[in-house]
Amino acid sequence: MEITNDIVYVGVNDHEIDLFEAQYPVPHGMSYNSYVIIDEKIAVMDTVDAHFKHQWLDQIRALLGDRHPDYLIVQHMEPDHSANIVNFLQLYKDAVVVSSKKSFAMMQQFFGMDFAERRIVVEDGDTLCLGKHTLTFMAAPMVHWPEVMVTYDSCDKVLFSADAFGKFGALDVEEDWADEARRYYFGIVGKYGVQTRNILKKAARLDIQIICSLHGPVLKENLGYYMRLYNIWASYKAESEGIVIAYTSIYGNTEKAMKQLADKLRAKGCPNVIVHDLARVHVSKAVEDAFRYNKLILAAVTYNSGIFPAMRNFIEHLTERGYQNRMIAFVENGSWSPAATKVMKKMLEESKNLTFADTEVRIMSALNGESSLQLEALSEELCRDYRIQRNKMRSYIQSEDSDLLAELCEVEAGYVRKEKACLQGSYRH
Repeated sequence: MEITNDIVYVGVNDHEIDLFEAQYPVPHGMSYNSYVIIDEKIAVMDTVDAHFKHQWLDQIRALLGDRHPDYLIVQHMEPDHSANIVNFLQLYKDAVVVSSKKSFAMMQQFFGMDFAERRIVVEDGDTLCLGKHTLTFMAAPMVHWPEVMVTYDSCDKVLFSADAFGKFGALDVEEDWADEARRYYFGIVGKYGVQTRNILKKAARLDIQIICSLHGPVLKENLGYYMRLYNIWASYKAESEGIVIAYTSIYGNTEKAMKQLADKLRAKGCPNVIVHDLARVHVSKAVEDAFRYNKLILAAVTYNSGIFPAMRNFIEHLTERGYQNRMIAFVENGSWSPAATKVMKKMLEESKNLTFADTEVRIMSALNGESSLQLEALSEELCRDYRIQRNKMRSYIQSEDSDLLAELCEVEAGYVRKEKACLQGSYRH
């Protein structure tokens, strides 16, 4: 696959893998991306997973013919990108490895050698001239390993971004970028928002026309969209308005209550209501949605004087990744001595900028009149802003007041059209 006249893709797709990093389900496989820059001198950008040694090397040979690479540039030492360093250097005996000091230390750990006789150690801001292509290396520590660097080609205006802007999924599968990129980011990179913002600041000073990540598709169009999402994610801000209900239920009573609550939230105008049974959804999907939306309801049964294991696991995943800047509501269920809310709050006490809902719901075994009223009160509290917004929209729709419209500029156009259709009698529920 030709990226530009001088840059060619030589990566591979992996459809045999079921769990990436032994924990993330990847039903559409993974890509391990590698690129060749062909100039007066030739540079290969990163290697691929060990299982694809022959395919990768054959692709390089087929591309270059009698020419040999001059450089192997190693941006990231995670084995899905570095496993074939030794194999490459055995085949191309005159090639030189270009990488960071920390990467060479890791090579010593992985391979028992640091290639001292055939290496160039680069630091932040160093350059390498291939001819008309000049590469600038930028340190990107903890995005998401400490040795990481990214590379900018000023000739073709390409950012080789290491794992940044990567996603789950092989390249021969058509799917929306954002969903699996979001799950990838918050699963793997999400803890390091500050470090990610640092590299985004460096990238903002560059004229970037193409982004070549180590996972996922080459990005060539609407790069502002991807940059905007990454800035939101790295800042721990909510991407969209909505409420995620994450629950655990043993005998179905908590589940029944949360389905009722979801219906109430939708009826009161919440634009997105997402419900996850934590015992059945993979935790990475629930984590992705918790970071995507601005409100979260945690509904847990009391278990061994604490909380059900799936809820504990979910909250630990959130706190490990710096979950913050959200509103959280609590629902607990117990047949005696319910303690889930207390435990969940304790687990979140080190998190920053969390607002807890005033209304708490306590279910004693199953919903009754009192806990049903609490559910209603919670739905009112969480949807207060949506109800105000909906009333304003209805006023605009009826009056077409341009000033009022300006106040609603962040409301999705589709939602406005739906509301207008409802009032005109043309929308069918």
